[in-house]
Amino acid sequence: MIIHPISPIFDENSRILILGSFPSVKSREEGFFYGHPQNRFWKVTSAVFGEDTPRTVEEKKSFLIRNRIALWDVIGSCDIAGSSDSSIRNVSANDLSMILDSADIRQIFVNGQTAFKYYRKYSEKETGRPAICLPSTSPANAAWSAERLTAAWSCIKKDIV
Repeated sequence: MIIHPISPIFDENSRILILGSFPSVKSREEGFFYGHPQNRFWKVTSAVFGEDTPRTVEEKKSFLIRNRIALWDVIGSCDIAGSSDSSIRNVSANDLSMILDSADIRQIFVNGQTAFKYYRKYSEKETGRPAICLPSTSPANAAWSAERLTAAWSCIKKDIV
């Protein structure tokens, strides 16, 4: 059983919540979200906001807070082989109420089908809120170019103003 090692990023000004499934081995090693260099999360979200891609953990945190994005994962603990979403078993979900009770979250987005599946199974009843599933920024989602991902992800901006 692996317990999620990364705290959520949010503040009272956050307006959207983006949820992944569970941190990859690389992210767990780095101690921050989307740490694998091939994951396109930071490239795509920074392009949506017309900013340079943040590189360091501090730059990433600053980017999220500045753009009113809360970021966490659906799964709080699970059994997982490496970084393989398909191997996830014995799921326990994160309690999203700490974010939802602190910030005026206008929309919840999930990064890919695995996060969507677990959100619907474990979190949607608790939050009473549906999530919008965006295409995964994972390198495993090779069918989607960075340009297509950026276009699809551009919808996150509308709930922020």
